Amino acid sequence: MIYKIYKGQVSVMRQVFFSFEYNKDVWRASQIRKMNVVSKSSTFSDNDWETVKSKSEASIKKWINEQMAMRSCIVVLIGKTTSTRKWVKYEIEKAYELKKGIVGIYIHGLKNENGDQTEKGSNPFYNVFTNNGERLSKYVTCYDPPYKSSKFVYDDISNNIDDLIENAIENKPPQ
Repeated sequence: MIYKIYKGQVSVMRQVFFSFEYNKDVWRASQIRKMNVVSKSSTFSDNDWETVKSKSEASIKKWINEQMAMRSCIVVLIGKTTSTRKWVKYEIEKAYELKKGIVGIYIHGLKNENGDQTEKGSNPFYNVFTNNGERLSKYVTCYDPPYKSSKFVYDDISNNIDDLIENAIENKPPQ
């Protein structure tokens, strides 16, 4: 196990699954995955996803299912069009089915590889429903850093991601 200091106490680094729109947000997601706040085994390489996405739909689902089974939480990194992505929705539904912690973090304020920020996207949990027919967005936190500067957005996410993950694990949506 890998440990870290969290709120003045030694705790285990969490295994999380990062869900995001690969083509548009991989650069932004990479910044968060490298914050060293989660277990390194949570941060599969971009090459892993490149290999998987070229396979069949069944292979992609199998890979997601295997990755998700090892995690305690899914962190959905929300960009401009994340809520429209088929695999992000599948990953959210799978996390809910497996009773994982679920949290969203808006990343539109982080710069991409070209130094650009983007517009805030829609809540990806709004079109996913609980077993009793309620919108998952009723139960899942979507954290939106209150800053405009990419550096401040990065620092804010870095300072809050531990709490967001822990709260998601402690407050799982009802089944």
